[in-house]
Amino acid sequence: MTALDLTTDVVDLTRALVDLPSESGAEARIADAVEHALRGLGHLKVDRVGNTVVARTALGRDRRVLIAGHLDTVPAAGNLPSRLAEGRVHGLGACDMKGGVAVALRLAATVPEPAVDLTFVLYECEEVEGERNGLNQLTPEVLAADLAILMEPSDAGIEAGCQGYLSADVVVRGRRAHTARAWQGVNAAHRAARVLQRLDDHTAERVVIDGLEYREGLSAVAVRAGVAGNVVPDECVVSVNYRFAPSRSTADAEEYVRGLFPEYEVRVTEVVAGAPPRLDRVAELVEALGAVPRPKLGWTDVARFAALDVPALNYGPGDPSLAHTAGEYVPVGQLRACERSLRAWLLR
Repeated sequence: MTALDLTTDVVDLTRALVDLPSESGAEARIADAVEHALRGLGHLKVDRVGNTVVARTALGRDRRVLIAGHLDTVPAAGNLPSRLAEGRVHGLGACDMKGGVAVALRLAATVPEPAVDLTFVLYECEEVEGERNGLNQLTPEVLAADLAILMEPSDAGIEAGCQGYLSADVVVRGRRAHTARAWQGVNAAHRAARVLQRLDDHTAERVVIDGLEYREGLSAVAVRAGVAGNVVPDECVVSVNYRFAPSRSTADAEEYVRGLFPEYEVRVTEVVAGAPPRLDRVAELVEALGAVPRPKLGWTDVARFAALDVPALNYGPGDPSLAHTAGEYVPVGQLRACERSLRAWLLR
């Protein structure tokens, strides 16, 4: 088993975590290391569910804060092992989100007497389909808290709330024929041009909530048609992805997309609610961190906490635009800044 030293510098700990491969579904090795390291701390009660590790204090404080980070990464892209260069830790998952996990583990190890009770959740399978997500395997009682901090990369700033998303197939019908007698059929792929044009003409809305502007987006992400090279296709499916402001419910989002394509069959394949920023409920932490909140343009697990009525925000080291790229890295300065700021707040 790989031994993790939680008393070491956050930069060295980040590199050690990056060097533990943990593609989604293969987190056992890193979960073993994290569990073993946390069990060595006398002030925490540690449990494990699958490859998700939960550690809790029981100090009798009147408030509980949950700090969460996922252990898994996307597949490697020639970016292992880690390396330290020009003030950055480079490597798979450095940004998303082993730098954030390193900060959480450092706090777990070195803040035994915080001003609030703490729950640390280091979980599996965030980068894949939602039913495999480690948070889904935990009970609401385990996730109960007065505030949750997701260590998602946010450039060491606060990204509040998150967008919802909807995936749907717009089905365009035609009539099949042999391509040698194409005039006898109706080409569904050609007819799909109307759907694509409508998407191209669409103007995404900008929705302001708590002073934060969430920019929506509606995009075609795939076009599928045809059964053979000599057959006029009788069906063309345009798959669309809709990122919607957290002020919309999932029903609102579905109604909106169907309303854009009233003459077509629209098959909604997935729809997941976002999370409103609720800055009024996280004001104390926002003030303590001294960062101007930004809207989260994307979906994160803050939405799972919003569904449990737990106020949550995204706060972690790393540029989110580098996540999943071959060249991802996390700045050393942001690792240290996140650890320093959260430590000060927890010991206030």
